[in-house]
Amino acid sequence: MYGIKSFEIKKFGTKSVEKIPDLVAWEEPLEIRIGFGNEQNRQQKSIAVTMRTPTGHDFELALGFLYTEGIIVSFDDILSIRYCVDAGRQAQENIVRVELKPNIEADLSKIERNFYATSSCGVCGKASIESIQQQCKILINDSIRVSATSIQSLINVLKEKQVFFKHTGGLHGALVVSLSDVGLSILREDIGRHNALDKVIGAGLQANLLPLNDGILVMSSRASFEIIQKAAAAQIPIVACIGAPSSLAIETAQNFGITLIGFLRNDGFNVYSHHNRIKEK
Repeated sequence: MYGIKSFEIKKFGTKSVEKIPDLVAWEEPLEIRIGFGNEQNRQQKSIAVTMRTPTGHDFELALGFLYTEGIIVSFDDILSIRYCVDAGRQAQENIVRVELKPNIEADLSKIERNFYATSSCGVCGKASIESIQQQCKILINDSIRVSATSIQSLINVLKEKQVFFKHTGGLHGALVVSLSDVGLSILREDIGRHNALDKVIGAGLQANLLPLNDGILVMSSRASFEIIQKAAAAQIPIVACIGAPSSLAIETAQNFGITLIGFLRNDGFNVYSHHNRIKEK
């Protein structure tokens, strides 16, 4: 199965040792390159390398990454997206080149600042939030109301749809469901929680579903600053995570009008910000 590899292992039990095949999450690097500039002066730049699980959604991952970093604002900004054909076979499958339309200006200094803000351990929290506010709108839609039981039911939906996790136990899942369109849901998996969310946002971008301002995001991971940043970029009003939130995730959610839920379980959860969207009964 694509996204999964098999290894022969020795399994040590209480009474025996046996050789068995074991399925594990496939992890390989993905390089994202952009082509930009007018037709007479096209340029190429490698802007990111991420460790991801190749599940057939590399283009969505690249698009979601570019969108949440503010490099593109819609799918209409894209001229083409493809794997690099000038590399060796293995490298070709691990390098995605996104060509921007000639009229799209790529602010490379802005890109460098964003990468620093989202990857450095020593960034001042206040400065990081201010840098996001330049890209993301504050969610002011307080008309959304969701019952606590509906939120709790989503954990089972996430588990049921996580095909790769069932085989490996090693992949994160990101699920977005729509409050207005009952049939609309997007789930993607990846070894990196940020990549899983980028894939979901990239899929939404391709399908012209953004902004997802009536959606609920469910993550199999903890709630980090980056998760809230990406949710804010996609205008997702409710984020529910199985794990714990960080302090900066809570502060960012408070600042951007996002309802942040942590420790999501079948029997309850914690709400850390904008609890008015959750109905008690």
